[in-house]
Amino acid sequence: MESVRKRLAECSEEAQELYLNQSVPYLDGPPDPLLFYRDWIGPNKPCIIRNAFNHWPALSRWTLEYLRQKVGSKVISVAVTPNGYADAVNGDRFVMPEERQMSFSSVLDVIEGKVQRSGVFYVQKQCSNLLLELPELNDDLEPHISWMSSALGKLPDAVNFWLGEENAVTSMHKDHYENLYCVVSGEKHFILLPPTDRPFIPYGVYQPAVYRQRDNGEFEVMDQSDSEKVPWIPLDPLDPDLQLFPQYRRAQPLHVTVKAGEMLFLPSLWFHHVRQSHGCIAVNFWYDMEYDIKYNYFQLLEALCDITASA
Repeated sequence: MESVRKRLAECSEEAQELYLNQSVPYLDGPPDPLLFYRDWIGPNKPCIIRNAFNHWPALSRWTLEYLRQKVGSKVISVAVTPNGYADAVNGDRFVMPEERQMSFSSVLDVIEGKVQRSGVFYVQKQCSNLLLELPELNDDLEPHISWMSSALGKLPDAVNFWLGEENAVTSMHKDHYENLYCVVSGEKHFILLPPTDRPFIPYGVYQPAVYRQRDNGEFEVMDQSDSEKVPWIPLDPLDPDLQLFPQYRRAQPLHVTVKAGEMLFLPSLWFHHVRQSHGCIAVNFWYDMEYDIKYNYFQLLEALCDITASA
């Protein structure tokens, strides 16, 4: 088993030497679909694309005042946590946010500091919430990214809207989607690690739970005892505990800031941790590629890492 561990680590090092970039490259405009598939989707490498959605009215329209006027009365799903960490490990629990139904204006009141509430608020529901909860905004952008849809031969499976406070953090995880992340205003700060760094990234299995805010404003953690345990990453890449997770020293994270008007291509199965500027607004397009060859290869890598970790 030790030989398998060694070979997995060598696989990561070879990927860094042979094809992965030491920083996230920039493209200066929308790419040709075939070339984008050849150069980025197939090799599973991230990039930032500038001038890819300059024609969206959202870039100039989506001020907080405009959103208040346009969709202020709409009731949307909002994630509320005591510390900004939704869907994250807390002690021996994997804790999800309290999902609260609020008017959009109420969320804006929190973000603009017009009201004081305990907790951190984040519009982050990832089930095509832009199309389902805020269809009034659809005319301000495209329903899909045409060159990406052409490259993959399909339309996106979800289009999500993101708006939150500066303290809202997305803990490190991976998705099986090809992800185009478009920042409309503010900035998003990503820490990225390739799937081949999986041998250096720790996982645990945790009892799922949810936050619930009491009447006195304090939060409690409520176990979901009827749910299966959740595999998740306990490590915080902002402050990694290298005594507890020494293998992480060998990981090679990329740090990148995506600014307003820029689009990040985040390939499937890349690990990512996300922070943002206060009131940042973003839209992302998810293309589900769960059954392609690339996905199957990295799932095999994942399985080998799990086997060696438990041996």
